[in-house]
Amino acid sequence: MARLKPMLLALMVLPVLGTGSVMAQGSDMEDKLKAAFAAGELPGLHSVLVLRHGDVFAEVYFSGEDQAWGQPLGVQEHGPETLHDIRSVTKSVVGLLYGIALDEGLVPDLDESLVGQFPEYADLAGDPKRDAMTVADALTMQMGTDWDESLPYTDPRNSEIAMELADNRYRFILDRPMVHEPGTHWTYNGGATAIIAKLIADGVGKPIDVYAKEKLFDPLGITGLHWAAGADGVPSAASGLRLTTHGLAKIGHMVMEGGKADGRQIVPEAWVEAMLRPHTNAEDLRYGHFWWLAPDGDPPIWVAGFGNGGQRLWINKQGGLVLVVYAGNYNQPDAWKVPVSVTLDFLLPAFGVHVR
Repeated sequence: MARLKPMLLALMVLPVLGTGSVMAQGSDMEDKLKAAFAAGELPGLHSVLVLRHGDVFAEVYFSGEDQAWGQPLGVQEHGPETLHDIRSVTKSVVGLLYGIALDEGLVPDLDESLVGQFPEYADLAGDPKRDAMTVADALTMQMGTDWDESLPYTDPRNSEIAMELADNRYRFILDRPMVHEPGTHWTYNGGATAIIAKLIADGVGKPIDVYAKEKLFDPLGITGLHWAAGADGVPSAASGLRLTTHGLAKIGHMVMEGGKADGRQIVPEAWVEAMLRPHTNAEDLRYGHFWWLAPDGDPPIWVAGFGNGGQRLWINKQGGLVLVVYAGNYNQPDAWKVPVSVTLDFLLPAFGVHVR
């Protein structure tokens, strides 16, 4: 898509970040972000945090209108302790949790039948395409079912919203019409994340937010968080997490370190590698297990979680960089422009890289 072209251009220069030969002070980046925000050039921007090799390189916060999973909060004074929606970056966290549970032997292997994990929906079996869906197809959003999240998330016809409104979200996800052979076509699908989260919760015998606290958040020292739940009381795996900038950055740094934090293996290294391996093309990018991947590089030059409204967790291992961006441009079609601008116009130039 045209909106991603500037990010693709950045791929040609990102390896320079690993050399450490060109570096400006983080305070310069902070000053430039503040000036641009004051001039109205970064509308809706709430927070920017950059870690370099685990240390804070730049950190700025602004005031602005915000929401909590669609509920207006009014003007918020954002800061290091402020919880913020990460929206669909939640999916990337769920991808991490599946790897932990898989290593513990509590969830199905990736090549196992997806529908077969739900004997309560035995009536859905018998369709060759539906029967062919695997756990891996859900993790890579290649289920082959009819799913449309192109409509605004305020529209009940949006498939994710329809899922939230359904009497049984898991039946709703699994019985969508089959429109492609599983494993052959990528379609953005929050239902895929919800079904994976259900496998985790059933396998570990506790709600996914409780499991996440025990296995991910507590080991990383993340105490400030909230996981919004739907009307059925189930935490939203597709978009419900709220974290501070530093909480999300800790997750990013752990991923960059191959699943380790403070010398402790939090997520199996083999899973991190598999999760961030390209499994399919997704628009102009590639896609792993609920993670967006750069269209070039082996391993990818950068990996990221994207969220509605301009939320970003962006990792460049070569440069030791973790970028967190929070913004309040929810349901706006051009919300991508703010985090892309932060990356191209402020982060990369701070290291002597100029793309446009």
